[in-house]
Amino acid sequence: MLIPQPPSSSSGEALPVGPGLLPEAPADRDETRARLPLYRSLLRGSGLVGTVLVLAVVAAGVFGPLFLSHGADQQIEGAYLLAPSADHWFGTDDVNRDVLARTLVGIRVDLLIILIAVPIGAALGTLVGLVSVTVPLADSVAQRVFDVILAFPALILGIALAAILGPGALTVGIVIAVAEIPVFGRLVRTSVLRVREQPYVEAARVSGAGTGRILLRHVLPNSVEALGVQFALSLSLGVFIEGALGYLGIGVVPSTPSLGGLIAAGNNYLETNPWFSLGPLFVISALVLGLYLIAQSISNDRRNLR
Repeated sequence: MLIPQPPSSSSGEALPVGPGLLPEAPADRDETRARLPLYRSLLRGSGLVGTVLVLAVVAAGVFGPLFLSHGADQQIEGAYLLAPSADHWFGTDDVNRDVLARTLVGIRVDLLIILIAVPIGAALGTLVGLVSVTVPLADSVAQRVFDVILAFPALILGIALAAILGPGALTVGIVIAVAEIPVFGRLVRTSVLRVREQPYVEAARVSGAGTGRILLRHVLPNSVEALGVQFALSLSLGVFIEGALGYLGIGVVPSTPSLGGLIAAGNNYLETNPWFSLGPLFVISALVLGLYLIAQSISNDRRNLR
């Protein structure tokens, strides 16, 4: 096979080759994607829009209750199902409580659940994925367990766990974490199988690097692009799962405000007082949309580098 030589001058000396004159090697592209900071995808295009939406919702949940004159559980005299106004932006509910105050607390509850459950599911799935590509028996067992988990939709899994453990934030967190384990496990497994055949991985193996070092120093960093996209999608899925379980009445205990529970509480008043549910529904939609746009931006940036 002919090997292309660098361009040379008439005197036989090699001319300097500028960037872009020779095609970039596949291994170089993998290293470039690994070095590209994920935060760059959050500061332009759809990623910027998503970041603004998510930060706005998070800031509202963290700081919003500090500026309200009514508490989430405070019953206001004569405020039965009031329409939205300057005093009550989302109106009031059927027990005279401010819906905006409860929505802001519900944001905190939802964020706490997904920011604990999704990383746990991602970490366990990543660990199982790394082990499965190094131990054939573990791979066979893991794939069969993943098949069983994926055979049940998250809502069905939530109903089953709620029947065993009872409704509550812990049940919702377990459902989200369990649902994410096979997703991250198979994603990591696929990424590792692709990356470990690259020349720079072979070079590390020939140089005497052990399997653990190769996985942690060379293979896993080059799989981070797919993990970043999936993590953002999983956060949005976690919000959806909490909302759906709360709407079905098997999520967070009703005495604790949650976005899904607030939407379910206003279900009986959709015809006469639709604003009861519209405020929490708007917040959930903004949060899910923002996380989806962030995932899309990260995915597009990585695809453009290929």
